[in-house]
Amino acid sequence: MTTPEGSPARAAGATVEFHGARAGEATLTWGQRLIWRAVHLMGDSQSFLNCPWVLPVYGRRDLATVLDALRELLERHETLRTTFHGTPEGPVQRVRRDGRLTVDLVEAGPERALRAAERIAGELSATAFVHDADLPLRCAVVLKAGRPMALALTFSHLAVDFQALSLLAEEWKILLRGEEPPPADWHPTDQAALEREESFQARSARSIRYWRAILEEAPLDVFDHPPGEPEDPRFIEVGMESVALAAAAETLAGRWTISTTSVLLGACATVLATVSGRTRAVMQLVHSNRRDPRTRTMIGNVGQDGLFVLDPPSDGFADACREAHRAAFTAYRNAHYDPFAMQAMREEIGRRRGREVDLDAFFNDRRTVGTWPGAPRPASGEIPDLTAKTRTYVTNAWPGVRFKAFFTVGAATDTGQLSLIADTAYLPRETARAMLLGVESLLVRALDEDVPLAAVPRVCGVGPFAGTA
Repeated sequence: MTTPEGSPARAAGATVEFHGARAGEATLTWGQRLIWRAVHLMGDSQSFLNCPWVLPVYGRRDLATVLDALRELLERHETLRTTFHGTPEGPVQRVRRDGRLTVDLVEAGPERALRAAERIAGELSATAFVHDADLPLRCAVVLKAGRPMALALTFSHLAVDFQALSLLAEEWKILLRGEEPPPADWHPTDQAALEREESFQARSARSIRYWRAILEEAPLDVFDHPPGEPEDPRFIEVGMESVALAAAAETLAGRWTISTTSVLLGACATVLATVSGRTRAVMQLVHSNRRDPRTRTMIGNVGQDGLFVLDPPSDGFADACREAHRAAFTAYRNAHYDPFAMQAMREEIGRRRGREVDLDAFFNDRRTVGTWPGAPRPASGEIPDLTAKTRTYVTNAWPGVRFKAFFTVGAATDTGQLSLIADTAYLPRETARAMLLGVESLLVRALDEDVPLAAVPRVCGVGPFAGTA
């Protein structure tokens, strides 16, 4: 039953009561184990792991219809009814059969409804979840003159990954039309049981062997230089929006017959290696791990990190991107493993080498398609002029998210979005900004000629960073 409480115009609340098909307890999936460890490492900054999301209300729907569709999502997907608990035997997930979710009702006022929903989703994400007590989502219905226009949500990353959010968005459209989505017959508790089977344990062992071979020789630190005086706040996210980035990446991907992800990854890795003063780039790649048909439509978290190594060939940037394409596939093939067993191996390597290898450099492509369908399609010769429209900005800040450098390709479809979370003790704000613009410059320059890797510092406007200590 769904019961509005009070007048939506007064930013009141509503209660969504749900009755699922089953309850139960299970160990965590490997994807959940990865996030469980991150939650405890990040402490006060664990709200970084929350996933803000907006679901537009398509068509003219009344509040009861919208809340009823939300109820169906809760009942269909066990992960949305799950709490997470530490036990002496290890962390577990507990699925509730019945319960209720309190939903805020917020009037947008003069603000555009979708813009208000994005803002509210960000506000909902600012507070960490109490994972053993809270449902793994918070929700507000954004109204315009009493009419529901959007859901503003935030989810715990223990419950969903970004692929799951995209799947929920498609299902939401179906539910609002009053239609029945395909059955939801695979859940995280099922996945956790599958990952205990022998074939999955063997897959985990193969991945760990691959990581071990790299970690035995990898540099101990992302950067050779010691940390300098950090800025306040220490950890920031610098963003860039660039139509030129998107146009150049698509052009180069077609020319070199690789994906736009590989082009962007090759550029980010090359710039990171340049700033770190090394030829080799070692990064973790966030990977969806949804090759198994059972997980392709599962609402849950199965994403994990792959270990990517790029030793750029001497021939130039084009070959570096082709090599990045091959190295990424190797990383993805070895990105499905038990994180607890992986951590035990990393600690073992750390004892042998004196300390654990620092792998706090990441790349994540959050797009669901490998193009920008809403972006302009300029001719190659027109792309350099588009750089005049590029803008950079600081978008987020945290006291401690434990990343040295984290590149993220945003999900916008009409422009290239690239951001860099930086530890300002190693990468001051202006260096981080220069690195983003350097990625753009490298791609645009590569449209006319294959950039020799020796020329990358000049082309990108960045060079080895010596620190400020």
